[in-house]
Amino acid sequence: MGRDHGDGLVAVAGRVGVVTSVVLNLAVLGFYLRGRFFGAGAGAAEKEAGKKVKKAAAVAPSSGKPPVSAESTINLDHGDPTMFEAFWRGPMGERATVVIPGWQTMSYFSDVSNLCWFLEPGFEHEVRRLHRLVGNAAAEGYHVLVGTGSMQLFQAALYALAPPADAAPISIVSPTPFYSSYPAVTDFLKSGLYRWAGDANTFEGDEYIELVCSPSNPDGGIREAVLKSKSGKAIHDLAYYWPQYTPITHMLAHDIMLFTVSKCTGHAGTRIGWALVKDREVAQKMNKYLELNTIGVSKDSQLRAAKILEAVADGYERQPAGASGDASLLFHYAQRQMMQRWRALRAAVTASGIFSLPDEVPGFCTFAKDTVTANPAFAWLRCDKEGVDDLEGFLREHKIITRSGTRFGADPKVVRVSMVDTDEAFGIFVDRLAAMK
Repeated sequence: MGRDHGDGLVAVAGRVGVVTSVVLNLAVLGFYLRGRFFGAGAGAAEKEAGKKVKKAAAVAPSSGKPPVSAESTINLDHGDPTMFEAFWRGPMGERATVVIPGWQTMSYFSDVSNLCWFLEPGFEHEVRRLHRLVGNAAAEGYHVLVGTGSMQLFQAALYALAPPADAAPISIVSPTPFYSSYPAVTDFLKSGLYRWAGDANTFEGDEYIELVCSPSNPDGGIREAVLKSKSGKAIHDLAYYWPQYTPITHMLAHDIMLFTVSKCTGHAGTRIGWALVKDREVAQKMNKYLELNTIGVSKDSQLRAAKILEAVADGYERQPAGASGDASLLFHYAQRQMMQRWRALRAAVTASGIFSLPDEVPGFCTFAKDTVTANPAFAWLRCDKEGVDDLEGFLREHKIITRSGTRFGADPKVVRVSMVDTDEAFGIFVDRLAAMK
């Protein structure tokens, strides 16, 4: 009896559940139809959906470097371009935001008709557009390759230009002071194709690959190839050839030109660089290296980089309504910031009396259409105080971390100092420097 009664209750409950489900479904359907055909509630629904998308798109940021205080050790060893963050927190930040749906960028391939089949068409378009805007490098008639930062492209270029494996390793050279990573990266895998051979100024021989970094990392000087052999080859590292660092005096058109998003816009964490390569066979060999090394380059990073470069170009070509000053003009904003920092650093050097810096170098900038002074991303700081033979160690005693000149093939009385760190870190640095006697 109890069992029959329970079964009856279950049956009734089941019928009630079915009826309730039908009623709820009809209510939802009615609400949808009302919004679909009469517009009532549709705006609110879409707005709510938009909020959900934005919420889903918001990613908790990594902590990055810890904040600094007057008692902190200031690390200016790396060229970490956090100075740019203030610009991207402004009006242009929203214009550089990209949302990537879950179904997008799943394939290895971007454009199978392109020599660089993993290059996103949108990124290539914005690269060419930006070079046309700035006028720093010829992009038309060149193959565009994308890499995980410009250092991967540097390695790809070494591979492409090196002689066959049965030949002797080719010498890799660069004039002193050379970028400190060149020797380490060249010899890291102990390749039989090439080997680091040091200062281009003292190199003797006709077979070589010369690395031309211009503006120079570390001293900001404008460089040209030192060696002139017809059988020699050159790779031009132009990471800093942008208006915030140096006057754009010529549209360069070298055989291989390397660039990186990190130094152009400040987005070092995106890890995207690109190469402009004139010769198709060299471009194919470089692309083969990238294919074997990492099976392409992150398409998500390329999409973000494309959106960032688009925002930079739009700031000049389609300036947002109501924008004032340089709030939408990245290169003008960054050039102003760099100019102020160099003035502060030179004032601190004068106040101290024991340091020196390279002379200011002005030039007519075709982008700014004015004569401007170079404001390098690094300071090549020398100590003239008697008894200070190791400037890196001397500054470390004052809780300032820099990179010794010995890493660049120079002497230990000089160091490289990053000029693109946060305002707080840079401010503490110049205050400490001015107080040193």
